[in-house]
This record gives sequence, structure tokens and C-alpha cells, in this order.
Amino acid sequence: MTSPHILVVDDEADIRGLLKEILSEEGYEVDVAANAAQARASRARQVPDLVLLDIWMPDVDGITLLREWSAAATDGCPVVMMSGHATVETAVEATRLGAFDFVEKPLSLAKLLRTVERALDAGRRHRQSGKLLSGPLAVPVGKSRIMQQLRAELQQIAASPSPVLLIGEPGSGREAFARYMHEQSPRASAPFVPLIASSLREADAEVRLFGREEPDGARTPGALEEAAAGTLFIHEIEDLPPAAQRALVGVFESGQFTRVGGREAVPFRARLSSSAQPGIEQRAGSEGLRRDLLAHLNVLIVRVPPLREYAEDVPDLLRNQVDRMVDADGLTFRRFSVAAQNRLRNYPWPDNVRELRHLVHRLLIHGGSEEIRLEEIERELAVQTPPDEPLVKQDLLALPLREAREQFERAYLQQQLLLCSGKVGQLAKRVGMERTHLYRKLRSLGVDFRNISDD
Repeated sequence: MTSPHILVVDDEADIRGLLKEILSEEGYEVDVAANAAQARASRARQVPDLVLLDIWMPDVDGITLLREWSAAATDGCPVVMMSGHATVETAVEATRLGAFDFVEKPLSLAKLLRTVERALDAGRRHRQSGKLLSGPLAVPVGKSRIMQQLRAELQQIAASPSPVLLIGEPGSGREAFARYMHEQSPRASAPFVPLIASSLREADAEVRLFGREEPDGARTPGALEEAAAGTLFIHEIEDLPPAAQRALVGVFESGQFTRVGGREAVPFRARLSSSAQPGIEQRAGSEGLRRDLLAHLNVLIVRVPPLREYAEDVPDLLRNQVDRMVDADGLTFRRFSVAAQNRLRNYPWPDNVRELRHLVHRLLIHGGSEEIRLEEIERELAVQTPPDEPLVKQDLLALPLREAREQFERAYLQQQLLLCSGKVGQLAKRVGMERTHLYRKLRSLGVDFRNISDD
């Protein structure tokens, strides 16, 4: 029987050597790579049974490489992420992209070997069942008019080479919609390369974008070259450092770029899509996103709605996520009761589709009876809402009637007071209340108006 093949990707030579020695002694066949280019080449030569992938690397970070592999995954190879200073957000993002597990540096030998065994076992079970690890790509789910219109809009503009900006709240699925648009375009057979803007640093922005050319002629491609004639997707363009913004403006104006250290101009052939949060047009300028860059990026604009605006699709989304996780992760099937579905249809989903996906994942991992009942949903949703959360994102159904009414009135009057520039007299007219009664109501709700000038 052939020994499992493990690919270790880490820019630190000592760690690569240590892992190769340890894993080889355990009977595994081990290949190592110092960067993303070497990792891609190794994976092209032989599909590994497991990848141990470092997050922080100088050319292409591990999360970006995981995104790339997840998008094109057809081999069911599990990936275990490694990092010495990862944040909770990084771990969540890695899990969302399909990472099997996360190990911290300095590495614990016992934990590492247990994780390797579990990951290899999971990979074998997937291959034996004929079910592969699924990538994030999927046709957008939903029968609502909003979702039908969004799919139609994406299909309509898919053939255009013009840059497209997807504007929506975090977690609303902007990258998934960008992938869908790519798959509907003539570029579908070319790469879809995602790039997290916040992963670029001022010092390495041009190398990450343009690549590097060494004096001996060796080349390391950047994101623009990796995208080839496909699509380059930049996540959260406001997080781009100034050096990256300057570089991209130059690419748009010249239609080409030059690798760092190189002399030959390389034509930029990919379509550029990107994401931003609502209000980007008003925030651009000053010391934030350059207006000239935004003008290049938002030739076409797609507004991605928050989940609360098409809540009628929540039951379909729940079923879809259950099916995907049962097939991809081997989790036990569970179904949502009618009462549970209705409760979730009326939940505001402040973190949008991402929150729904995490909720389903938790419920399936925790297990229980086949039917997910309302009581279980209430326990999962029992989290205190931040006091400054916008009213549309507050879960008023989780509160007793009196508390829900007070919370609504407080948020309503606070927003109305802002619209009236803090003038209580105007507020009284706007909301149709006698001023004395309004003052009493504001005090009882704890709405601070004393430091705001009255008319």
C-alpha cells in the first residue's frame, strides 16, 4: 500500500526541514515548498493526500492560496493551516474556505500527528464515498424576486470585460456572486484569483500584485499575472494600502504592468472585480480610497442585498447549507422544523449569509435529534445585541414584548433625533408627539438629548 503523500508549505526552512523529518519517520511521503509558486508546481506534479499550509508567507499568503485551491478543488485534498499569530477572524476565514483544521506554532508534535491522522482519514472517507470536498462556488440560492433579479443582472453583465464593483454588507456573499458571474462569462475556463486587500502591506504590495523577476531570470508571478485572462477579485478595496492603489491606477491607465526587478511590460488581460461596503462613494477621497481608482473600479456596480431583505429565501438557504455540509464534511443530516424555519425567517441576520452558514455548521456538529426544534434555535440565538446595533439588525423577537417595544422606541427616536439635527422641537413635529410628553419619553428611554441644542 502506497504511503500517504503530504505537502508542507512554509517559508521558514527550519520548519520545513523539521516537519519533513518528523513526518518521514512516521512513514509518510513528504514534499516541501517554500512559497506559493513552489506549492502550485508540487501540486501540479502530484496531488497530495494532505497539505500543511502556513498562513504568513512573503509572496502569496496561505489564506489566498487556500481560496485559490478551494475554488478549483476537484481532488478532495484536506488542508491544515499553520500559524504562530493568527487572529480569530483568520481562523474563521480559513474554516469558511474549507480548511480541515488549524494548528498553532510552535507546533506540538502530539497534536500535529493527531491532526494529520484525522485529516488523512477524512480525505480517505471522502474519496471512498465518492464525495469531494466542495469549493465555495454554487449557483446563488433563492426563489425571491430580489434573488431572481440579482441572478439575471449577474448573467447580463458576465460577458462584459468592464470592471465591476459589488457593494454590500460583510458576509452578504459578494465573492460568491463574483464567482458566479465569472462562471457565467466567456472567461469561465480561466482562473478566478481572489485577493484580500488587507493582506497587502505597503512594503510588498507591488510584488504581490505584479510579481518579481530575479537577475537570473527566475520569475514569481503576482496576482495580476496569475489571473491571466480570467478574473481578479479584490476583497474590500478600502483596505488597499496607498502603494497598491497607486499601482492599480497605473495598470488601468496603461493596460500593462512590469514585474518588480523586471524590464518587460506584461499586458493586463484579466477582468477586475472587487467588493466594498455600502457608502463607498461618499467615503472615497481624502486619505481613504483614491477617487480616481474608484472611478476605474466601479464602471459597473452590483448592489448585493443583505439577507434580511430576502428573508423568504432563508428556508431554501438552510436546506442548501445542510445538504452541502452533509455531502462535503460527512456531517449527520438534520432538518429544520417549520417553527425553527419561521423563527429564522424573522431573524435580522446582522452578519448575513455567513452567519447562516456558521449557524448550520454549529447545529450539525453539535448533533442531536434529526429535527432541529425552535428551542434549539433560541439557544443558539441567545446573544446580547450590542446597544449601538442598527434597528434593522436587532433581534426583537428574542425579547419580551415590553423590552422589544422599549428597544424599538429608543432606536427609532435616536435615529429621528439625528435626522432633526438634535432639535427636540422639530422631533416633536416629525413624530407627532406633544413636546412635554416627548421629553418625558426620551428621559425614560435613556436617550441623551441634553447636550444637543434645541430650537
